[in-house]
Amino acid sequence: MANEVQDIIVKINKKIAEANLDLSGVKETVAFQFNLTGKLPGVFYIELKDGKINVEPYEYNDRNALISTTKTNLEKIISGSLKLPIALATGKVKVEGDLEKVKMLGAILKNQ
Repeated sequence: MANEVQDIIVKINKKIAEANLDLSGVKETVAFQFNLTGKLPGVFYIELKDGKINVEPYEYNDRNALISTTKTNLEKIISGSLKLPIALATGKVKVEGDLEKVKMLGAILKNQ
């Protein structure tokens, strides 16, 4: 289970590095916890803080949103073969919390 989460974290960090994002305009802390469901469950978070993105294999209690999906669907979102709005509309991704903040993920993953 831990290896599956670590695999996703590596893919997300690679995508973030490739995107070369300017986060200097983000003045607040924004955090998303991901709960991976299905055959390969796990948990990790993405945090935007002080102009940096942190991705860690832990729960984030003071999060803006909780996002639930399978590892397969998340990998499709990361690769670009599944767009985040489509995943949300079809129920492949479920969100509890601030949906407006979740839209930032599309920009981070270049997957709007």
